[in-house]
Amino acid sequence: MAKAAKTNTRTFTQNARRAQIVQAAIETLAESGYAKTSFTRISQQAQLSSTGMISYHFSGKPELFAEVVHTIMERADNVAAAHMNKENTYRGKLSAYITSHFDFVARYPLHTQALTEIVRMVRDQQITGLENAERSIMSVDRLVALLEQGRGAGEFADFECFTMALALRGAIDSVLRHHLCGVAMDLDRCARELADAFDRCTQAVQRTP
Repeated sequence: MAKAAKTNTRTFTQNARRAQIVQAAIETLAESGYAKTSFTRISQQAQLSSTGMISYHFSGKPELFAEVVHTIMERADNVAAAHMNKENTYRGKLSAYITSHFDFVARYPLHTQALTEIVRMVRDQQITGLENAERSIMSVDRLVALLEQGRGAGEFADFECFTMALALRGAIDSVLRHHLCGVAMDLDRCARELADAFDRCTQAVQRTP
């Protein structure tokens, strides 16, 4: 609520400048890595006159990187929603959820790499104050809800939804980590095969009378 109230008090120009800085931070993280991402490099990427313009809009790196995470996750959620809203069954929505991750990586490679750098930054304990952002990145709450709804509708088997959600996210993240490390792979094929594999292992067993 506090964040929403603060956002509503900003002018159009202030919001536009913040978005410009966030985009520059995404590009700098993706191209230079977190170790070399400084306010100086971000200001140069954004073509700002000084780093003071960043400090005016963000109290420090934790606030800026938290906004980077929010921006990337919001865009990823929009891509997922666009895929899933086309489906009328929970099995279809689950497959769409999986393929949306690969679609996002293909369409927004800089955003994907920037998010990976922030995760590394937090895990290497190079920055504090991003605990909420890390929880947002790692959360499987929406996936758990989808699995529970599908199970309740009889489309999925009777499995423990949190465990299945972790397995699914782990499989997706593992493939994408290899892709980001330069391993040659067909992302479309990976998406299809993962979607098919998890469709088979989650669908309800059809019992004959």
